[in-house]
Amino acid sequence: MDATTVAVDLAKNAFQLAVADRAWRIVHTVRLSRQLFARWFDNRSVGLVVMEACSSAHHRARVLQERGIQVCLPDPFHLRVQIRLD
Repeated sequence: MDATTVAVDLAKNAFQLAVADRAWRIVHTVRLSRQLFARWFDNRSVGLVVMEACSSAHHRARVLQERGIQVCLPDPFHLRVQIRLD
């Protein structure tokens, strides 16, 4: 899979991932349990993971950074403002 960016929607029991290619087109989506989240990244070449900043996102970000993946945690307010302006 030629995924360069993965957007993550965090929830209590399941995580929704949107996988994008180099042209930012979503090529795949997947729903994962908490147990499978970190393991999913082990067999893939992912350059950037983006997820809304919250307390659990910081923990998940550290887990992914240990695997050599760059993680971006934008402020939720900033995301809402960006969406409204575009």
